[in-house]
Amino acid sequence: MTAIQEAQERPRGARLPRSARREQLLGAAQEVFVAQGYHAAAMDDIADRAGVSKPVLYQHFPGKLELYLALLDKHCDALVESTREALSTTTDNKLRVAATMEAYFNYVSSESGAFRLVFESDLTNEPAVRERVERASEASATLVSQVIQEDTDLPEAESKLLAAGVCGLAQITARYWLSQGLEIPRDEAVRLVASLAWRGLKGFPMHPGAESAEAPAAEQ
Repeated sequence: MTAIQEAQERPRGARLPRSARREQLLGAAQEVFVAQGYHAAAMDDIADRAGVSKPVLYQHFPGKLELYLALLDKHCDALVESTREALSTTTDNKLRVAATMEAYFNYVSSESGAFRLVFESDLTNEPAVRERVERASEASATLVSQVIQEDTDLPEAESKLLAAGVCGLAQITARYWLSQGLEIPRDEAVRLVASLAWRGLKGFPMHPGAESAEAPAAEQ
């Protein structure tokens, strides 16, 4: 149920536990920010969408920027967690690549459109926004690089560079795929991009310990 539907079903100003009210306000703010962007959105719009008075909104968030940053934290954390889960689903590196690509495509294609707050924000000149997005990108790349470094003989810096490339490929292709109106089915799009990434990664020599744990990566 969206924040709009919740507001319509609940009398204006009805009391909620603080944590539930905060989530309701974040949901309403997300809808407004995704639809209008940061600069065009107004706290009045968010309060109306949530079905509360503006003073209630300010009780939870002192200003529009703080509200935006709270949403950004939530969705940056979600991206990192989805990358972590993708990498933990299997020990087969080919499948790990596919799972990572799928995590990004799922993130971008979510009906909420929340990825736009992270990757297409109109507030990138704000240091606090830039810092959060960069931190999430860095955290995701670090998770991928740890797997690369564990399973190959590559040093940390080189593993991190490759990981940044993998995550960048996932993010950019997922957004491009969405912008083209989902012309290619999602599963097929994921397969294509995962195949591209794996063809590059599988050429790096595997660490002997990793080779014994799974089939030789260069032959998969």
